[in-house]
Amino acid sequence: MSIRVGGVCDPGSTRINKTGGWRTFRPVYDYDKCVKCKLCELLCPDMSVLEREDGYFQFDYDFCKGCGICANECPKGAISMVLEEK
Repeated sequence: MSIRVGGVCDPGSTRINKTGGWRTFRPVYDYDKCVKCKLCELLCPDMSVLEREDGYFQFDYDFCKGCGICANECPKGAISMVLEEK
């Protein structure tokens, strides 16, 4: 893949390249605190927060880079960032 002037990569290439290996911290849910507000899903820049059938959410760790936006913006503190063990 070549990089064009003004661009980083072709659109959609992150679906092919699993970027979760870059993580230092990973998000973990406390479902007892979750109120299903969907902010984590809406604010995730990697679209790695997926809604489950029961209305709760799960992370797609293949693509989550561990930025912590979901944990920072969760109004109930239902998401914590833990050190990734490799």
